[in-house]
Amino acid sequence: MSDAFLEHVNFTVADPAKTAAQLCNWFGWHVRWNGPAKDNGISYHVGSDTSYVAVYSGGTPVSSDENSYRTLGGMNHVAIVVDDLDATEKKILASGLKTHNHADYEPGRRFYFHDENGIEFEVVSYS
Repeated sequence: MSDAFLEHVNFTVADPAKTAAQLCNWFGWHVRWNGPAKDNGISYHVGSDTSYVAVYSGGTPVSSDENSYRTLGGMNHVAIVVDDLDATEKKILASGLKTHNHADYEPGRRFYFHDENGIEFEVVSYS
């Protein structure tokens, strides 16, 4: 058995403060830290006491039309486990985003959505 665990992932976003607030609202997380970052950017670390998502901006980001599922090294989605899938989906829908690819199979229920930065999230509940 390994003691290794995933500490964080880091994404470039248009507005780190706005994205951090959305992540806190959707998933009940908190901002662990925010401040200056690489290349005169700003970063917010949002999550729990043991793991987090870093959202970063170093200016005006460049968008990409590439399909991450066909791009070597592409990040396809981030999966978040929640207790109440339906309540979480309501929060996401209230943000003006659309959910898709709902599934109910062992070991849990799930759905997906893309945030305004193009990041795909899988939201899953094992309850």
